[in-house]
Amino acid sequence: MTRGLRISIGQHSDRGRKAVNQDFHGILIPEEPQLSLKGIAAVLADGISSSTVSQIASESAVKSFLMDYYCTAESWTVKTSARRVLEATNSWLHAQTRKSQYAYDRDKGYVCTLSAMVIKATTAHIFHVGDCRIYRVAGKALEQLTDDHRIIVSSEQTYLGRALGINPQLEIDYQSVDIQAGDTFVLATDGAYEFVEPRFVAGTIDEHAGNLDDAAKAIVEEAYRRGSDDNITVQILRIDETPDADSGVFDQPAALPLPPLLEPRAMFDGYRIIREVHGSSRSHIYLALDAETDEPVALKIPSIDLRDNQAYLKRFLMEEWIARRIDSPYVLKPRSRAARRNYLYVATEFVEGQTLRQWMLDNPRPDLETVRGIVEQIATGLRAFHRMEMLHQDLRPDNVLIDKTGTAKIIDFGSVRVAGVAEAAPKSADAEILGTVQYTAPEYFLGEGGSPRSDMFSLAAICYHMLTGHLPYGAQLAKIRGRSDARKLQYRPAIDPERGIPGWIDGALRKALHPDPYKRHEDVSEFVYELRNPNPAYLATRTTPLLERNPLLFWKLTTAILACAVIVLLAALRLR
Repeated sequence: MTRGLRISIGQHSDRGRKAVNQDFHGILIPEEPQLSLKGIAAVLADGISSSTVSQIASESAVKSFLMDYYCTAESWTVKTSARRVLEATNSWLHAQTRKSQYAYDRDKGYVCTLSAMVIKATTAHIFHVGDCRIYRVAGKALEQLTDDHRIIVSSEQTYLGRALGINPQLEIDYQSVDIQAGDTFVLATDGAYEFVEPRFVAGTIDEHAGNLDDAAKAIVEEAYRRGSDDNITVQILRIDETPDADSGVFDQPAALPLPPLLEPRAMFDGYRIIREVHGSSRSHIYLALDAETDEPVALKIPSIDLRDNQAYLKRFLMEEWIARRIDSPYVLKPRSRAARRNYLYVATEFVEGQTLRQWMLDNPRPDLETVRGIVEQIATGLRAFHRMEMLHQDLRPDNVLIDKTGTAKIIDFGSVRVAGVAEAAPKSADAEILGTVQYTAPEYFLGEGGSPRSDMFSLAAICYHMLTGHLPYGAQLAKIRGRSDARKLQYRPAIDPERGIPGWIDGALRKALHPDPYKRHEDVSEFVYELRNPNPAYLATRTTPLLERNPLLFWKLTTAILACAVIVLLAALRLR
């Protein structure tokens, strides 16, 4: 059996010598699949003493984090999800202050400090603003993982430099820490850590290892005994077990039996098979009719050749999961049925049309406007992936369908990288090149992994191919083995007066297809914009070298010149 994430927790809070407890804290341990996809969250907030409403701020901050974080997209990383939640909370708290009687005195408004930790897979993600602290127990000492955002004016006067709700924009510290079984973390407010020595905290946790609530209570009571004049809160998290590298929501690809190859007219799991649409070494796709609704669907079953490949089966399982989280008219939609599924397969809408590859063969010289229209649709579909922190990674003409109305749809999600899922994957998972070489960005060959700019490279390569009939780098991409090879890539200009390709279109393509991802457009939308709106930077006259415009003619002329030089030299020798 695979191991999952297990922790032990303890927490205690007391108002101490104050009339009201302005601290607030909480820990949420979800069930699967959210445990694997989102992790365990612990949050601690401390209201500021100058405000009489800051306890509302600290309570709201903790509750909104624990509730809203688990409502964010499952495909997002912890960092993206938590930041979105904290930024929204900050805006709400700031707005409450602006609407209140404390609009011009922020120190009395809805303000608090906050420290949060999300434990996912084998990593602890730490978010921090203010002067709460997060420690890791190191033997008999404590390692402080956060920095106090407190400005020191004198030995007797300090003030908060950063807090939640004090400004309309939020600047929050983030770091990630690798964890292992046995690691123990402590979250504490200043009412605790300013009055209790680290040695006492570590010793108390060790003494009460069987009941961390007792440990937290003992630390709070000791801080009070030593004269703490503030609210006192302590949270303790001990990592009891970390998950295996291959555990998680997709760790059992064989939970459903693998289907056999299907035959026309056969009944399969409530579908009537019509015919095989496509078969390859990666999968088999069939046109079928839903026996209940008589609606056409596409059924995709795993390849016979790869059914012993666990990594392949996990990616296959993810395809429908991914499709259900993408909402775009330019991305293939999944089909669901109320009946229980009895085999491992993917059911999607059936698109009556052809692949972009076949369309390109049928339309070898498309006009510029038609190409723009197709590229813009694909780009819209890509942006739907990118908003969910997903990379398609295998965008090519075979993975785009053109239906009878001319609508383009991105298909095949077997190579999609989901950032939120990849956080729990082995580090080597990103090293595998899953896309097709001719359309794959150079950074993948260098082992650097991809980004939205990598998908844009693939889109630009498709655009270039449609306009020119060939690829921008020919077969050079497959030869990349290092950075020197990437620097040697020779871009073939797309300028062609006969095809109506102006220089500014070539400029946009050249930038989107640059070997260095940081020299491409920042976003797919910027590339698409430049396909319709001439960038002045590309309108300057540029004399394209003959080697780039016509390499064959260049080498013919070079050979002829060398031949003439040889003849002249031979003639000169004879004259001697």
